[in-house]
Amino acid sequence: MHPSSHLSQDLGFRPRISQRTSEPAMGGGGVASAEAAETEAAEAEDEKVAEDPDEISPIEQVRLTVTTTDDPALPVWTFRMWLLGLASVCLLSFLNQFFSYRTEPLVITQITVQVAALPLGHFLARALPTQKFRLPGLMGGGWEFSLNPGPFNMKEHVLVSIFANAGSAFGNGSAYAVGIVNIIKAFYKRNISFVAAWLLIITTQVLGYGWAGLMRKYVVEPSHMWWPNTLVQVSLFRALHEKEDSQSRSISRAKFFVIALICSFAWYTIPGYLFPTLTSISWICWCFSKSVTAQQLGSGLHGLAVGAFTLDWATVASFLGSPLVSPFFAIFNIFIGFVIYVYVAIPVAYWGLDLFNAKTFPIFSRKLFTDNGQLYDISAIVNDRFEIDMVAYEKRGKINLSMFFSLTYGFGFAAIAATLSHVFFFYGREIHERFRASYVGKPDIHTRLMRKYEDIPGWWFHLLLALTFAVSVILCTVLKDQVQLPVWGLVFACGMAFIFTLPISIITATTNQTPGLNIITEYMMGLIQPGKPIANVCFKVYGYMSMSQAVTFLSDFKLGHYMKIPPKSMFLVQLIGTIVAATINVGVAFWLLGSIENICDTSRLPPNSPWTCPGYEVFFDASVIWGLVGPRRIFGKEGHYGSLNWFFLAGALGPFFVWLLHKAFPKQSWIPLINLPVLFGATGSMPPASPLNYTSWIAVGTLFNFFVYRYRKRWWERYNYILSAALDAGVAFMGVLLYFALDMGNTTINWWGTGDEHMHCPLAECPTAQGVQFKGCPVF
Repeated sequence: MHPSSHLSQDLGFRPRISQRTSEPAMGGGGVASAEAAETEAAEAEDEKVAEDPDEISPIEQVRLTVTTTDDPALPVWTFRMWLLGLASVCLLSFLNQFFSYRTEPLVITQITVQVAALPLGHFLARALPTQKFRLPGLMGGGWEFSLNPGPFNMKEHVLVSIFANAGSAFGNGSAYAVGIVNIIKAFYKRNISFVAAWLLIITTQVLGYGWAGLMRKYVVEPSHMWWPNTLVQVSLFRALHEKEDSQSRSISRAKFFVIALICSFAWYTIPGYLFPTLTSISWICWCFSKSVTAQQLGSGLHGLAVGAFTLDWATVASFLGSPLVSPFFAIFNIFIGFVIYVYVAIPVAYWGLDLFNAKTFPIFSRKLFTDNGQLYDISAIVNDRFEIDMVAYEKRGKINLSMFFSLTYGFGFAAIAATLSHVFFFYGREIHERFRASYVGKPDIHTRLMRKYEDIPGWWFHLLLALTFAVSVILCTVLKDQVQLPVWGLVFACGMAFIFTLPISIITATTNQTPGLNIITEYMMGLIQPGKPIANVCFKVYGYMSMSQAVTFLSDFKLGHYMKIPPKSMFLVQLIGTIVAATINVGVAFWLLGSIENICDTSRLPPNSPWTCPGYEVFFDASVIWGLVGPRRIFGKEGHYGSLNWFFLAGALGPFFVWLLHKAFPKQSWIPLINLPVLFGATGSMPPASPLNYTSWIAVGTLFNFFVYRYRKRWWERYNYILSAALDAGVAFMGVLLYFALDMGNTTINWWGTGDEHMHCPLAECPTAQGVQFKGCPVF
């Protein structure tokens, strides 16, 4: 079939055949009979290939979830898609940015859009006029299009969902670079212009798309790069659109989804409003109400979560995503890393060795402290030039971290070093073979089906990369006083992101876990240019966020690969959606920062205020540690935490020993499943995530992706991803309803079940060193 015919179908148009055309057009698709015969022959060949399971996919979960059929004639770039997509991206960008400032942040995910868009799409298919409009063309031809080209189809639905999620790396809700605006205005009490903020957010969001396009052949087309998180989307789309056998005794997937959604929606009323203590049930705290050590052990949110559990799905999935999506070997690696970190390293370092004077500070805290255990006044060490005041810093002394916070950095060092060595030893040859296979290898059936569509020209990505980089250079020169980042810093950050994008994409595509570049980028810039906090965080977002956006872009392309979405439509939807989302993010940030008094300042906010910004507080702490003070004064000879640098060496060497073990015992299939980047990075979300988030996530993930998958595989195949989507959507819908119906009117209830900030474990954040006085804590 001629490429132009496919392009017209991609855009929702039907080519108008000139009178000089000798072959008649077929109804509906505008495809000539010879082309139809060619298509039928290709489909017959695909069916023959599909007889061998490995020709479909070597990954069983993909074979169980993804269909091997396609209808290239379906219109996808339609008026309905644009209307629903733009409305969705505007709504989600507004709500996610709005909720990101709250004590319990709510991320409304792509799942919510998938559920809401379907009835709206069917409504538009019934309500819009079916009249065809003609756009004149050259040589007597032209194009015909319609606002309503037929029933609302699955491909339109996929693009609406991707549109809605654009600009949100890994579904985290809002643009990462908004954190810079927040810490400048809310924590440092300084100013940044709207133009500078907008350019910063747009460029950091879009920059990674350029080189991501160059890497698609390595992490999208290969069948072993299966991107587990995309399968939940595929499963839900099929459940919502496909008609099932009416004779089957099993409940249909669509009906199961509706039932699970209603249950999740209704249940979240209890932990979300009526009985918040169910978020963290820490019975040890209740039994030992006056023991600091017992509450440090038992608190789910501010301790080690021993014996703690939750009945709140938001707690289970809030930081690590849905555990029903991650494969069990990734869950097991996270479990091992979590146990080593939380139940071995932390107790030994805190109670056994009192490492770094750990008992002087809370065992779990995201705040910064002085040597005597008091909160550090950061504003006192910042001068008028927005740089460190060395006289004031030397007077106040060195910055200290809680044991939890400090070891989190250590394990983060190991994770980023292990990322490179793991990919080199386990995937180096495979990457080379895939490069060769892209020219001479035999593609799987999904890649064969996608080759019916016109691919994206390489110059699109090159031009996008060049334009974004040029705008970034302008930002770093004309508006340098506001971002502090020199041009050489921009070039360095882009180089780091480019180097790490491919190995991190491979790990994400195979394990559903994504090591971040935030630590290594902060560290490098802090060594080179200490004393400038905004330069450091700008370097971080250009280095880390552009890589994250590249991985998100590739993940969406894999979803489009499975769903057979035309590549050009995917690219344009992602790019436009990202720009719209980023613009709304920065607009909402300026609105809230200018309208809510003392937002993010917990020392000045009224009691029980929801505007405490926990995620942005961690972002602020990072700007102080790596930018304002600098790693030499914290992780070097001038600081307390220099020994943590040995974690880099451990992370780099670890995958080498696993590889040697695999070579020595090649028949042991479990050895290659030891993924040290995942293991070392298992606790990378703490803080602000708590141990309870991990224990509940691991327990639920093990139940479904080990026991149910092994012993009830048919149920798992039919309902596992559907259940995950329903639970997420139910919490999101009820969370929005509770806020607008009750929270905005300050309608609250107070009783024992509403708990407090500590969920009935008020002593969990107390230090245990002798003579240290901390507000609300006993003195030992």
